[in-house]
Amino acid sequence: MEGTIYALIPALIMLILVLVTRKVLLSLGTGIIVGALFIHDFNIVESMKEVWLVFYQIFFVDGSPNWGNVLLLVFLFLLGIMTAFLQASGGSRAFGEWMIKRVKTRAGAQVMTGILGIIIFVDDYFSSLSIGQIARPLTDRHRVSRAKLAYFIDSMAAPITVLSPISSWGAYIIGILGGLFAANGITSMQPIEAFIMMIPLNFYAIIAVLLVFIVAIFNFNIGPMRTHEDRAVQTGELLDPNQNNVPGDLSDVFEPNKNGRVYHLIVPIIMLFVATIVAMLVTGIQATEGKASVITAFANTNVNLSLFIGGLMAVLTSAIFHFSQKQPRENIGKIFVEGLKTMLPAINILLLAWMVGSIISTLEIGAYLAEVVNNASINVSFIPLIFFAVTLLMSLATGTSWGTFGMMLPIGVEIMMHTDSQLLLPALAAILSGSVFGDHCSPISDTTILSATGAGSNHMDHVLTQLPYAIMAAIIAAIGFLVIGFTNQVVLALFVSVVLLAIAVFVQHFLLARKTSA
Repeated sequence: MEGTIYALIPALIMLILVLVTRKVLLSLGTGIIVGALFIHDFNIVESMKEVWLVFYQIFFVDGSPNWGNVLLLVFLFLLGIMTAFLQASGGSRAFGEWMIKRVKTRAGAQVMTGILGIIIFVDDYFSSLSIGQIARPLTDRHRVSRAKLAYFIDSMAAPITVLSPISSWGAYIIGILGGLFAANGITSMQPIEAFIMMIPLNFYAIIAVLLVFIVAIFNFNIGPMRTHEDRAVQTGELLDPNQNNVPGDLSDVFEPNKNGRVYHLIVPIIMLFVATIVAMLVTGIQATEGKASVITAFANTNVNLSLFIGGLMAVLTSAIFHFSQKQPRENIGKIFVEGLKTMLPAINILLLAWMVGSIISTLEIGAYLAEVVNNASINVSFIPLIFFAVTLLMSLATGTSWGTFGMMLPIGVEIMMHTDSQLLLPALAAILSGSVFGDHCSPISDTTILSATGAGSNHMDHVLTQLPYAIMAAIIAAIGFLVIGFTNQVVLALFVSVVLLAIAVFVQHFLLARKTSA
């Protein structure tokens, strides 16, 4: 059943189940088992062997440790420990008290979160996990729901990194384009030039970022987000009281130290940021043959090792501050234990998501959808829109933007060089946009999981509250790609997209106001 339409069935079952039941572990587990059964033609013994194999390969590949995954898991534990230190030291409370004197409104707290997303642009993992640690004390004080904080984090992580050439995403994409341009004899532009020219064409990423600030400034709450925000404002409950297993939340575990200072929170986070960036540059330079630049360093960096180094340095800094505080202070053993425990929900989801990704890769869902596009006879003006739709489905089903980039960018270059090379960049930008949208909406996406973790939000609450905003941005982006396909006018397509966003927000706001008054 690999590489056929039947390969879509396990992914569809899983996605439907997770949306209907909201039991993400059960749904992911079901997707893994059903997928394994499809791979082995419902041979139960072989299917169970497949399930064990994909779990084993998370930690070991060809008999050697899979250090990338191991280091990321350790980093999550380190993040939990750091969060525990920040809470126990009183640093989080002190920062909240300091910021609440300067940021006077809920809108200001939300806008500040969006600005942090622009500043921390180097990697989506790093952005997802670090912004929450910085912004959470402030947004908690202003009664911003954790679901909204997770939405802000997620909608600034991938969209910002996919728009920035000096980021792990930008470097990865530029690296792919370099090989594709050489293979297809494209000499009219350099890969980095092509990437920069695609920035105004990446409609979904642009609309998603603009929508974050619209939501923050105008308190634009639609769908399930409105329920979370109303509860937060009216009762002060930032999380759904009926939901358990919320990662990163230690608000009721520790009594903050009365001697806590702002620097007890700020310095460890700065250490996390600086140590991670330095490690990314160093590991990237070491892995680069010949003369290295900032871009080549980010292209070849070891992100997970860098995150581990940054996390370790941040924990050590937090521990030093902890022992420098006067008694009474929290027991160090309790800090470590509670910090580890708070990350277990996110790690459980991430492990199952990795297993699902492996199963789906074996089923060759991406290859099937790519072949459908490759074989279709369609009007060339529709190709950017078609690429957007197909990559949207691929990344939604697989939970990976990078995997979709790797598969669809070569297909996009090949098709456009044989049809209409003038639409090459719009088609490639559509692939980037569709991949980011599907990654946003997929409950098995690493970035979605880590954004919920960084915000201390329930995973499925984040998925369901983000969905209406992502769909709105995707519909607008789809129209933008339709306009660019027929006119090849970048400014016009971008202008139409921004105007449509303004109209959509106005209409939704009018309908919400009318419903409230009624």
